[in-house]
Amino acid sequence: MSTTSTMATRETVAEALGGMAGENQSWLQLLMENPVSDDALLDGLHLYLHRASESRFLNTLKLQKCGEWLGSTAPGRLQIRLMEAARSSQHPAFLAFRDGLSRSGGMARAYPKARV
Repeated sequence: MSTTSTMATRETVAEALGGMAGENQSWLQLLMENPVSDDALLDGLHLYLHRASESRFLNTLKLQKCGEWLGSTAPGRLQIRLMEAARSSQHPAFLAFRDGLSRSGGMARAYPKARV
């Protein structure tokens, strides 16, 4: 993302997730702080995963790193919705993203096991 956009659309979010540079990460973190932009973030994530599933070359390491970063960075209110997005398909792109998301431990931090 060459210029920081104040308006979050699914295309800008998908581009930011595709190029996980420092500027993109900080913009995505700002986006995750605002609950109003959750739908745009998740629509962009779906578009990013859809584009990855249709590409000629599947970069599973990049998808795993993206899932791991999102899982460790996203607030608790987004953790279930991120996992739902990762489980929405059985394509290897979604599986790689889900693997990184699971490795981050975001769900365990957001929803710790109850002591019984």
